Amino acid sequence: MTSRTPRDSRLRLVSPRPLAAAPRAVTERRSRRPAPRPPEGTPARAELARMARVRLADAARVAYWADAALRPGREGAAPDGKGTLSDTTAERAAADLGLSVAQVRADWDTARLAGLVEVHGDSARPGWRLRAWNRDDSAVLRGWVALFDAWSLAYPEPEACEHSAVADVISAMPQVLSFLQLSAGPVPVEQLLDLLEQRVTELRTERCEIPYVPRVAHHPEEDEAPRVESVDASDQGRAKDIRPTPLLDWALDALAYVGALTCADRQATLTPLGSWAVWVKLEQICVAAQSPAGNIEQNAEAMLRGCAQLRPNAARAEYRAWLAARPVGSAVTELLEAARGEDALLRGLAFEALRVVGAPAEPDVRAVADETPLRPYALLWLAEHDGTDPEDAHEVLTRQEVTWLWVDTAAAVADHGEAPLLVRHLESAVQPTVPALLDEVRAVGHPRTVQVLVALAAAHPDPALAKAVRRAAFQVHTGEG
Repeated sequence: MTSRTPRDSRLRLVSPRPLAAAPRAVTERRSRRPAPRPPEGTPARAELARMARVRLADAARVAYWADAALRPGREGAAPDGKGTLSDTTAERAAADLGLSVAQVRADWDTARLAGLVEVHGDSARPGWRLRAWNRDDSAVLRGWVALFDAWSLAYPEPEACEHSAVADVISAMPQVLSFLQLSAGPVPVEQLLDLLEQRVTELRTERCEIPYVPRVAHHPEEDEAPRVESVDASDQGRAKDIRPTPLLDWALDALAYVGALTCADRQATLTPLGSWAVWVKLEQICVAAQSPAGNIEQNAEAMLRGCAQLRPNAARAEYRAWLAARPVGSAVTELLEAARGEDALLRGLAFEALRVVGAPAEPDVRAVADETPLRPYALLWLAEHDGTDPEDAHEVLTRQEVTWLWVDTAAAVADHGEAPLLVRHLESAVQPTVPALLDEVRAVGHPRTVQVLVALAAAHPDPALAKAVRRAAFQVHTGEG
């Protein structure tokens, strides 16, 4: 009688990549909504990328110079927390590139906003978009969209303007850009001014701001009783003039500077890049608004659950729309809090959403890398953010961290997937045999180990292997061996 113990059962050795792919497989569902097409006349992505490369050519040149000239530590940014070039480095770059110091600083700022360089204190390093600059059109377009999103930082705002007025105009400009995109042609600046004024008024009304009107001094001899002064519309207009003409001019100049529009003869027109970017953002918001769960209105955990049934591309569109509707800092905090929960699927999806956030999430992700449940996800995120090929990112993990991630992924599959998928997940383990896998799984101390092993034993068609897995689950449960 031959033994059927799986002591020598060999697992098929596969690339560790399925560790990251398995959670995605849980969510592989065909999207019901067909992929949207850009408006007629929009150039092909390759042509849009060519335009973006032209617009960012000077910034890329400075970024390449910094990568080559400032190795190995790439020190050269002033330690001001803002990523400003030091005087010495700016002068050196100007001499090497044949530019003025002012132009070098402007191009450096553009490179930083576009994610071509990343600055940490007094050191800088090339961003992943710079590494992919000549071969990946998507990376180039993402870089330009990042600059487009930061238009208000790319161009100095007018002096002697109240910060609240500037903030109102920045908040109102998406509606102006949407109108330009829908108009598909030149629009008089005066018409845009009327629209901007209306939107600013709406914003202030939503905040319940009451126009300030100086009180008229009350003279007791005129009337013993207090009197409420009437204020007509003209008085309100004089009391708080909200006609933001200088700020609209600044916004249009800034958007022209980043390459989103042109403005000639007091007529504004979106460039092909600008029209495409506005369409993409409108489409992202529409996708989220049309989802059954209304994901754009939900907190991070509910949003991630709403995205769990979507295919990866559709889910990323949801993440972008959700992120666009809230401040980046609070969004990252919400996502990491959701990742700390018990649902392993949400943990994986939270870090997928953080990949959409990109560089602004790095300090927070780095800060949670010491938290055991989040460490493997954080290390993979940081490796990919630093330019490591996603296929090779797993190499930054220790064997113990790989095993922890395997168990965590198995927990997500067990909770949300189907039995065959859990059996296939067994093949993604880096351990060469089932006994070796079970030994390391028991040693890693994941809180879901017992549940994962029980689910795997119930799902596996091999009785002998299932028996060994159940025995390991019992040993973990009772604390044996």
